[in-house]
Amino acid sequence: MKPDGQLPAYEWNFSDVNPPVQAWAAMEIYRIEKETYGEGDVVFLKRVFQKLLINFTWWINRKDRNGNNIFEGGFLGLDNIGVFNRSHHFTSEMQLEQADGTSWMGMYALNMMDMALEISIHDIAFEDTATKFFEHFVMIAESLNGHAMWNDEDKFFYDTLCIAGSDPLPLRIQSIVGLTSLFAVSTIHKEMFDKLPDFEKRISWFENYRKKNNRFWPNEERGDGKETLLSLVQKDRLIFLLNRLLHEDEFLSDGGIRALSKYHKANPYSVTVDGENYTIQYDPGDSTSNLFGGNSNWRGPVWMPINYLIIRSVRKYGEFYGDNLKVECPVGSGTMMNLVEVSKLLTDRVVSLFAKDNKGDRKLYGNYNWFYSKPGNEELVLFYEYFHGDTGAGLGASHQTGWTSLVADLIGGKEVVAEEWKEGTGHEIFIDDEEEEE
Repeated sequence: MKPDGQLPAYEWNFSDVNPPVQAWAAMEIYRIEKETYGEGDVVFLKRVFQKLLINFTWWINRKDRNGNNIFEGGFLGLDNIGVFNRSHHFTSEMQLEQADGTSWMGMYALNMMDMALEISIHDIAFEDTATKFFEHFVMIAESLNGHAMWNDEDKFFYDTLCIAGSDPLPLRIQSIVGLTSLFAVSTIHKEMFDKLPDFEKRISWFENYRKKNNRFWPNEERGDGKETLLSLVQKDRLIFLLNRLLHEDEFLSDGGIRALSKYHKANPYSVTVDGENYTIQYDPGDSTSNLFGGNSNWRGPVWMPINYLIIRSVRKYGEFYGDNLKVECPVGSGTMMNLVEVSKLLTDRVVSLFAKDNKGDRKLYGNYNWFYSKPGNEELVLFYEYFHGDTGAGLGASHQTGWTSLVADLIGGKEVVAEEWKEGTGHEIFIDDEEEEE
């Protein structure tokens, strides 16, 4: 981290930005330890929180050009997902306001709030920062939902191109850019409010103040008295997004969620900017555009990190709503599922990329299953960078363990691992028998 709070993106351009997932990752590490050993490393959480407090402020000051809680960020790790290079700067009178940049910051604010609440149980001095991040989340949610990013005709979130003297132009590309809004979801249990009464008092005042003055209030639903759900997406919009997410002619493939809707196969999208025409269409395999070197493709393939976050988010919604919210899955099947069941279906589809079928073939090997059926090769499994949006064949780098190995967590589940550790059998999962004593 630079002293001003910026985190580098990658080795060939430190100045780019990637999605701010560090707070989410830190909380995941903390929760795994807490579930496993009965207590978490609060000092670790404090150290990370202090650094990310600076990074969050850097985002607020550098990537919100107009100070209205609408964020940019450029390509944000999604290479060619836009109709043009989203990191390209057009004229000074033109600005790209990003639905995913804004949604990532909504998620970031909730992650930091969750972290501050957990620390506050052990150190009350952090309670005010929990309030700070709650208020940030409310204002980001207001901007995302009240701006031109939500298209009421398509029932979807889009990036918008703002040109001086003109109305904002929604870039009507149905991609995971518009689904990123699902990631910002958190639940606060009643026990947390009981332990931190000042936090509850402050957010109650904030809610009353905003509603009294007819200001936006985000999706906040209370369950059976035990927990409160906070999310960027209101319930009706959540259902609209799920109807697209779970449609096999749109985002849902046999191997998971596509980065770009299959809708664009028959309906390419074009826009003219500064006299130049840009076009995007569904492209399920290797990239056919040269954006960012053309060596990866976000215009139709299945990517593991996005699928992982979608599954986790849908499950969190499902754990709150239970059978009070059911959707048709897949759309057109007539089968109604609650969102926990939907998350399991999505998990099964992603895992099917790696699992052997009744012929002993794996989807990820596509036309090369003949090689992996040879003696000695049967159990070789590669972690491809991304997967064909129609066939599930592995594409790109073949050892992308940095994110594709998340499938291991989908297969086993942290809850199972934690329980086995508590029962004293965890060594069978994590270490060889010879190393057990050590």
